[in-house]
Amino acid sequence: MKTPTFDDFKTQIQELLQRYRAQADYLAIRLERSQGAHILYRGERLETLSEGLAIGGQVRACYRGGWGFATFNDLDSLEAQIQGAVAGARWLGEEETVLAPIEIVRGQFQNPLQGRRPRDVDLAEKTALCRHYNEILRTYNSKIASTTVRYGDSEQTILLATSEGTWLEQTWWDWELRFSATARDGDRVQTGRETMGSRRGYEDLLDLDQTVIGAAQRAVTALDLPTVKGKSYPVVIDPILTGLFVHEAFGHLSEADTLYENPDLLEVMSLGKRFGPPELQIFDGAAPEGHRGSYAFDDEGAPAAATQLIEDGVLAGRLHSRETAGKLGEKPTGNARCLNYHYPPIVRMTNTWIGRGTTPVQDLMAGIKEGVYARNWLGGMTNGEMFTFSAGEAWMIRDGELAEPVRDVTLSGNVFKTLANIEAIGDDFYWDESGGCGKGGQSGLAVGCGGPSLRIREAVVGGEADF
Repeated sequence: MKTPTFDDFKTQIQELLQRYRAQADYLAIRLERSQGAHILYRGERLETLSEGLAIGGQVRACYRGGWGFATFNDLDSLEAQIQGAVAGARWLGEEETVLAPIEIVRGQFQNPLQGRRPRDVDLAEKTALCRHYNEILRTYNSKIASTTVRYGDSEQTILLATSEGTWLEQTWWDWELRFSATARDGDRVQTGRETMGSRRGYEDLLDLDQTVIGAAQRAVTALDLPTVKGKSYPVVIDPILTGLFVHEAFGHLSEADTLYENPDLLEVMSLGKRFGPPELQIFDGAAPEGHRGSYAFDDEGAPAAATQLIEDGVLAGRLHSRETAGKLGEKPTGNARCLNYHYPPIVRMTNTWIGRGTTPVQDLMAGIKEGVYARNWLGGMTNGEMFTFSAGEAWMIRDGELAEPVRDVTLSGNVFKTLANIEAIGDDFYWDESGGCGKGGQSGLAVGCGGPSLRIREAVVGGEADF
């Protein structure tokens, strides 16, 4: 049976848009073809080995501010899906449709590729790579109690056609490889993790033996480390933790759908308000090429951009879909994204980063009598303005120098107070491509994070309390 292509539906889509455009203020049809592989090793066992192909679509209709949405796998049902989405929009609509204008785009675009595509690599080769990395973890030390290696790749091609005239075909590729080793010694348990991601090519996942060894080594070494004493300290964090912080703690607060639905938060996030020192610059955008959040156009056809969120320490921008930009009287930023055709586009981050500073990295610890240096990450969570992150590794700082390593280091605080407490911004910079973001039930959306090392005047470090 022949697999349908977008070409098979182009004439039909054009006819249907013409037929139904008068029944809605806005109508968008998005078809998607995606294929990928998934591999999971857990301990000695290969638990998952699969390849898949999915073809489907979605229809979005807006009428008097009300949205109708339909998602489907049967492309032959396209007209019925349009009718359902239009009916839903007309049933819900009772205000005014406000969508910020964008230029109409027509064309084909591909994310730049520097290596082999997923389908150019045999599943057997991918499996052998995962088995090799898993054996490195398992055999590193007798104290390694469990290991996991997860591999995933995907290729997505989408066709976006709208009643305004946009006709956009776009393709991108994505890879992710996650390693985890858990060490045990009696009641003591420690875990080391690493995640690698890429949108450039399969070759980025090769030759990672030292990275994999590092994850196992951290797990074993941490078993014998003292637990940090929990209290407030001056803290220096590495670029990977900086990227996690700017994404989780600040980036989500910059997503305008959250803001216009919450007037109190919108007041807190008022443009022109100072949040950090004059040297602090924060950005988000899909325009920088080669990162996991990079693309040419978002899922509404708005062009990729690089939006400055904080300029010289002052809030200067936020992230938008066409609807949020229209409602707040601002410009679209190209941040309307959906995980796949099962979900409508919502406001999402792309690549989020803090700009490089001027303080030499070796000077960031100078003058700290007692503090903590933290690098890499194990996990984290945010709740509004509050955040908690677990560091992958940490050391005490004593009299301006690195001292003994410690374990079980968590950093927590209020994002606004933490931004204000940034004392120095390092002259280094690193892009972390390990991110998979979750929001609105759409988890695992590829993003990039970046930044320099930071010195923070005071942060709450969780660990072993003094009694």
